[in-house]
Amino acid sequence: MEERDKKIAAAALLVFAGGVIGAGLALLFAPQSGSSTRKDILRYTKKARNRADEVVDDLAANVSTLVEAIGEKTDDLLEKGKNVAGGARKDLITLIEEGASKLEKLRTLLRRV
Repeated sequence: MEERDKKIAAAALLVFAGGVIGAGLALLFAPQSGSSTRKDILRYTKKARNRADEVVDDLAANVSTLVEAIGEKTDDLLEKGKNVAGGARKDLITLIEEGASKLEKLRTLLRRV
């Protein structure tokens, strides 16, 4: 197992070293000056940051809308649940009262027998 780990580490190191060497060669053979490249990089990072800010703002707005919608649905469900529970409670009380009445009638009949 250690041999495999060593091979993976060596491969990762070679990939990293290749990336560093490639970046260095790209800078050496770049068709523009270093200051121009730095300006391009700065411009690109500003654009990327602005785009990231826009995405974050859009995401925050979407999450906020979603939270509001979930809150409204939850309120509706709670209200419906209260109504159902209240109706079920009334039905249960009615059934209990009817059952008690029938039991009382049966007791009366049994006493007569």
